[in-house]
Amino acid sequence: MGLSEAALLLAAGQPDAPLVALFLAATAGNVLGAVVNFVLGHSLLRFEHRRWFPVSPVNRKRAEALFGRYGQPVLLFSWLPIVGDPLTLAAGLLRTPFAVFLIYVTIGKAARYAVLLWAFDTLSA
Repeated sequence: MGLSEAALLLAAGQPDAPLVALFLAATAGNVLGAVVNFVLGHSLLRFEHRRWFPVSPVNRKRAEALFGRYGQPVLLFSWLPIVGDPLTLAAGLLRTPFAVFLIYVTIGKAARYAVLLWAFDTLSA
């Protein structure tokens, strides 16, 4: 479990916790982080041939293959640890349309927090 999940559950455990507001805040914050990665990927592409560029040609080809094979819905998995941030960075590098990016990432991240809060509420009842 990551820090955002732990913070969400800690806040949700408080008496009279506003679960909808917590859900919206956690989702919005996490999506905003993904947007930062997207913008970085989109902006850094012009430096692709520099030695310090953070994505190797091999990893870029992997990202292109992943997006080519599964399409943009792969962004639904941007909530996953380890692979989520690289997916959102790759979406920017590969020039995914921002609206499409935002829809898939928001659905994925919102689903994670909805399930987490539902399970917490069910188990604590």
